[in-house]
Amino acid sequence: MFKRYLPYIKEYKKEYFLVVIGMLFTVAATTATAHIMKPLMDEMFIEKKEEMLYLIPLGLIGIYFFKSIGRYIQSVYMTYIGQHIVSRFREMMLEKIINFDMMYLYQNRSGELISRVTNDIDRIRYFVSNMLPELIRESLTVIALVAYVIYLNPMLSFYSLVLLPLAVYPIIQIGKKLKKYSRRSQEKNADVISRLTEVFNNSEIIKANATQKFELERFGVQNWQFFKINMKSVYVGDIVSPLMELVGAAGLAAVIYIGGREVYSGNMSVGEFSAFLTAVGLVFQPIRRIGSIYSKIQDALSASERVFELLDKENKIVDGKKVLKEDITHIEFRDVSLKYEERYILDGVNIEIKQGQNIALVGDSGGGKSTFINMLLRFYDPQDGSVLVNGINIKEFTQDSLKHHISLVTQRIYIFQDTLAANVAYGQDIDEKRVKDALILADALSFVESLEDGIETKMEEFGSNLSGGQRQRIAIARAIYKHASLILFDEATSALDNESEKRIQEALHNYTKDKITITIAHRLGTIQNADKILVVQKGKIIASGSHSELLESCEVYQRLAGGLKK
Repeated sequence: MFKRYLPYIKEYKKEYFLVVIGMLFTVAATTATAHIMKPLMDEMFIEKKEEMLYLIPLGLIGIYFFKSIGRYIQSVYMTYIGQHIVSRFREMMLEKIINFDMMYLYQNRSGELISRVTNDIDRIRYFVSNMLPELIRESLTVIALVAYVIYLNPMLSFYSLVLLPLAVYPIIQIGKKLKKYSRRSQEKNADVISRLTEVFNNSEIIKANATQKFELERFGVQNWQFFKINMKSVYVGDIVSPLMELVGAAGLAAVIYIGGREVYSGNMSVGEFSAFLTAVGLVFQPIRRIGSIYSKIQDALSASERVFELLDKENKIVDGKKVLKEDITHIEFRDVSLKYEERYILDGVNIEIKQGQNIALVGDSGGGKSTFINMLLRFYDPQDGSVLVNGINIKEFTQDSLKHHISLVTQRIYIFQDTLAANVAYGQDIDEKRVKDALILADALSFVESLEDGIETKMEEFGSNLSGGQRQRIAIARAIYKHASLILFDEATSALDNESEKRIQEALHNYTKDKITITIAHRLGTIQNADKILVVQKGKIIASGSHSELLESCEVYQRLAGGLKK
């Protein structure tokens, strides 16, 4: 784990230098606390030197002043390093996740991904900001105090510290168990977040079906399983501290017995014994904390494995190197096939589409229509065949430059918690005139101007302060604002009434004359004026032609046309 973090840690040399200074202050002050016991007992109490009444208290104040300064410096800069590293890790993980292919995102629950970006990262933050510096500080303190103890009395130090190695083996075994429990805890936490995400995202259907109790019971199962796993970690992890307390008590008992005999025999002064006893007592405090930290590190280790597991994962969609600068004027699917779980979603698709054409896709649900347009967005890559844009394989272009030329509107409308204008101009600079022009073409300006703040109206989560039809108009306006050369409509007008749809189609007619438009729809009015209609069934294009041609020649289209909404 330390090796994986080292490249990031190296970037904080100045901060770590200050942390080390703070640690040295703390370690030196802790050792001095033990050392001051010798003059306190011998010179102040036994020899009764009057100046010691002033020097010892001043010395203690000085010791704790340096210790406080050291702890403050260490705490501030380690927290800075920890917070800075995890902030970067959050961005790195989000960048990785949102650039994964859509297949990965569909197969992984949003709660699982959120848990990795929040919960796992927070456990790493606790390790970097708290546990790592504490581990280093306490280790240095142990080394300094052990060296001081050996300096005072080598023979006595052997008897007092001989029990320490006996505690190491059980701590290592406990650490292994804790790592296993920690991994399970993090996975179960993801289950809890997934359940909550599902509940909040589906609150309408839950209330409509009065299934609040049902959902509470389902959440309760995950919640209490999470509790039980966490308690297992507590049962095992909390053994470490009492175990080290026991070892410490045994060590102090040995010091008192053997050291007492040394004092009785005159081989050791009372002050030396007091300093030794204090030093040994101080040794066992950081050792106990190191044992506790070691057990908690397993939690961070498990979280780190999950984080780096994701960061190391290769994306199936590999970015090209060419930048698509000119408009998309020609699209070709050449023997394109895509299989998922032994079933062809697209099977040997061949089609050419040219600038200015308006293409419609019709067919049964699950026939491959949405996959067809998702290929153009590189949500998926074909397993066989190739998709060409302007005569070049789509894989050769950078995804950003490709998508710059594509506008997508789906039946699932995405509204962000920002102003209405920002939603229309999503990802681009806001030009008020362009926003209003786009809203006019989307038949939306009239309702937008009736809102209290017009285009500056703040959208609520999921655009809940708009109706379904209004949200759909905003999505169409967003596609228009982008001014792309390829426009993809996937059930883009499903929430609109026939009159509204007709007005939008008329407005878009001139706008799309020099563009490629591909439409998926279940309304006859949406598709019958298309230049070419493709009939898609079980991943194949089984027929193509105009509305009138297909009505005469294709039985499948005749059936579909009979079922299409007027």
